[in-house]
Order: sequence, then structure tokens, then C-alpha cells
Amino acid sequence: MGSHGTKLDDILEEDMHHWYTKFMRESPSGVITLFELKTMLEMNGMSEEASSYVDQVFLTFDMDGDGYLDFVEYIAAISLLLKGEVNQKLKWYFKLFDQDGNGKIDKEELETIFKAIQDITRSYDIPPDQIVNLIYERIDIKREGELTLEEFISGAKEHPDIMDMLTRMMDLTHVLEIIIKGQKRKALK
Repeated sequence: MGSHGTKLDDILEEDMHHWYTKFMRESPSGVITLFELKTMLEMNGMSEEASSYVDQVFLTFDMDGDGYLDFVEYIAAISLLLKGEVNQKLKWYFKLFDQDGNGKIDKEELETIFKAIQDITRSYDIPPDQIVNLIYERIDIKREGELTLEEFISGAKEHPDIMDMLTRMMDLTHVLEIIIKGQKRKALK
């Protein structure tokens, strides 16, 4: 996943006991709330879209829907982001993009997420509407203005340039690094 992959792969491969110790040091209650995640990511001053994006990321990783990330969900999220198979990642992207949960992604949902990602990464290379238009020109074969999970996965796989763009935009390595640095910073206190 980019130039940071090796460093984070090494961190992930540390034994589970070590990861659990780090997690419990960061979150003695055994769970991370959405507020704690935003604090870790230093979300002060971010746009409403960026804040909404983090909410959506949190909800997709909160597998049991209890409003907290426990250790199992935390490790599952890190594993998916660093070592997940293409289909797993595409399913996660889709779930993240499908903000209203109707099983389809429309242009507005996709553009909102891409704006938020750009606000968080502070990378504004290509306007979100251009990215969305490119994706829909290539993948929305039926021209319905929305994508199902199957259309999204098959379309992304058929177009390596779109897959590469999605992978780069959805690379949350920087988020993991902030979390890891935060854990190390607190461990030094």
C-alpha cells in the first residue's frame, strides 16, 4: 500500500499480545469511541464532509453496531487495510460509499466521500466531480446513475486505472500511522 506498507506490515506482524497491550494502553476501557477516534486523528477544524467520512469509516468497522471499536474490530480494520484481498477491500469501499445503506452508490454519495478524503489528506489533485464522472463513465454500463456492489467490483477490476485511483484515494496508511504514533506518544508519558 505505498511506501509506508513495509513499516506498517512489520508493525501488524508483531504478536497479538503486543498489539493488545498497545490497544489497552490507548483505550483502557477496552473500546474506542467515535469521539476518541476523532481526537486521535486530530480532527479539529476539519470540514463537515471530513467529519462525516470519519463517522462512516467508524461505522463500517463497528461490525456489531454497538457504537464502539473493540480489539477484534480494531485488528480486523488494520488487517483489512494492510493485507486485505482486492474483493474484501472493494466490498469495504462500497459499504463506506453507500452512505444511506440502500445497496447502491449514487454520484452524490461518491462525491461527498471523495471531498471528505481530500479534506483529510489535504490532497486536491483532481476535483471530486471529475473522479466521480470518470468512474461512472467507465463502470455504470447501464447508465442508471448508481452502482450496485456487483457493478462496482467488476467495474473496478476491469479498469486497472480506476482500481489504482481507488486504492490510492482510500489508502488509510496515514490514519494508521497517526494512531500508532499516538499510542507510542502516550506510552512515553
